Amino acid sequence: MKRLITVLALGLWSLTSQASLPTHAFTLDNGLKVLVREDHRAPVVTVMMWYKAGSIDEAPYETGLAHVLEHMMFKGTERLGPGDFSKLVSRYGGSDNAFTSYDYTAYFQQYEVSRLPLALELEAERLGHLDIDDEEFARELKVVMEERRMRTDDNPNALAWEKFQAVARPGTGYAHPIIGWRSLLSQLQPEQARSWYQRFYVPGNATLVIAGDVTRDQVEPLVEKFFADLPAGQTPPRPKQTVNPPAGERRLALNLPVKVPLLYMMYNVPSLVTLEDKKDFYALTMLAGVLDGGMSARIETDLVRGQRLVAGAGASYSGIQRGDGTFTLTAAPNPGVTLADVEKALLAQIETLQTTLPTDAEMARVRAGVLAGQVYEKDSVMGQAMELGMLSTLGLDIDLSTRFAEHLEAVTAEDVRRVAQQWLVPERLTVGMVKPTAPTSDEQKAEPQP
Repeated sequence: MKRLITVLALGLWSLTSQASLPTHAFTLDNGLKVLVREDHRAPVVTVMMWYKAGSIDEAPYETGLAHVLEHMMFKGTERLGPGDFSKLVSRYGGSDNAFTSYDYTAYFQQYEVSRLPLALELEAERLGHLDIDDEEFARELKVVMEERRMRTDDNPNALAWEKFQAVARPGTGYAHPIIGWRSLLSQLQPEQARSWYQRFYVPGNATLVIAGDVTRDQVEPLVEKFFADLPAGQTPPRPKQTVNPPAGERRLALNLPVKVPLLYMMYNVPSLVTLEDKKDFYALTMLAGVLDGGMSARIETDLVRGQRLVAGAGASYSGIQRGDGTFTLTAAPNPGVTLADVEKALLAQIETLQTTLPTDAEMARVRAGVLAGQVYEKDSVMGQAMELGMLSTLGLDIDLSTRFAEHLEAVTAEDVRRVAQQWLVPERLTVGMVKPTAPTSDEQKAEPQP
C-alpha cells in the first residue's frame, strides 16, 4: 500500500509538471495587467477581471461596501441600463457572476470563444463608465440586507462563525464579515460607493485574465481596442502585510439556536504572502493533511472511528491570503461528549505532531491528495483563470502551481513537526464553544412527540 501511494504521488507530480499550459503576460500603458492562458481543448473562453479591493480595505465605518459595489457593477453604465449587462451575456449564450472576498473582488464571464469581443467590451464599459444611481443603490442595498438576513442573521451556524471570526482575528481587516455588520451596512450611502469605485476601480489596480481557446495574437489587439483609452487613474496604496505577533489565547462561549454543539479552534499563522521562509507554507499544508485528509487521516481514524468522540471534525490551513493565514479545527461532538473533551482530544493530536514525526506513509498520502486536487483544478478553464487571477492579485508567482509538487516533495517530516511547534501555540489560538440554547416552552410544545 505504501508503495502504491508513493507511485501515485510521483505520477501526479510528473503530470502537474508536464501540464503547464502557455501563459502570456503584458501590461497596457494605463497600468492594466493582462494574463492570457491558452487551453485549446474546447472552443470556450473565460474572462475575469480582478480588482485589488476587498473587505480588508474597508474602513471600520464602511463594512460591506466592497460587496455592495460588486452588486452595483451589474446595475448600469453610461450605455447600459440596470440589468442589461447580464441580459446581454445571456442573450449571446454566456454566463456571468462575481464574488467579493477579504482580499479582492472578481467578475467573470464565460462564453463560446467567438464572443470574446463582447466580453471585453462589456468589462471595459463598467470599468470606465459605471453609473451609480441613488435610487438603484437604495434598492440594491435592500437586496444585500436581505442576503445578510438569509445567510447570516437567520442562520445560527453562520452567525456563530461570524462572531468567532471577530474574536479570532483581532486588529485585522478579517475580523469583520465580508457582507458587513448589519447596523453599518444599513447606513451606507451612494456617495460611499462612488468613492470606492473611483479609488479602487482603475486600470492600474486591476488584472484582466483571459483563459481558453485563444492566443496572445488574438487577444492583445482586442484588449488594446477596448481598454487602452481608459484613463489610468491613481492606484490606491495598500500597506505591505507582515506576520502578526501573537495576540494571546482568546476564548468565546456562545449560546445560539444551533442544532448541535460546535467547537471552533483557530490559530493565527503566516500565509504564503507574509512568510519569509516560504517552506513553512508547504509544511503547514502537509500538517493539515496529516490531521484531515481522507479516511486514513488522524482525526478520522482516532476521533471519529476510534474513540468515537465526534460525529464530524476537520482541520484546514488557509494560507493563500493577502494577510496572515489561519489553521482551523472544527468539530461536532457525539451525544454525551462535552466540548471540553473534544478540545482536549484535538489538542492531544497537535501535541503528538509536535513531539513525534509523521510516518512516511502519511507524508506520501498527503502529497498524493494535494496534487490530485491540483490536477483536478487544471482540468477547468475557469479553475485556471481563478488561479491566475488570485495569485497575480496577491502579488504571488503566477507559475506557482508548476512548482507546487516540487516544493511539497521537499517538505520533510521534521518540517511538519517544526511548524507544529512554532505556530500551533496557545498564544496564537482562539477557542469558540457554541452550545444550543434551551428550547422555549412554545418550541417544546411544537416538537413532535414520539
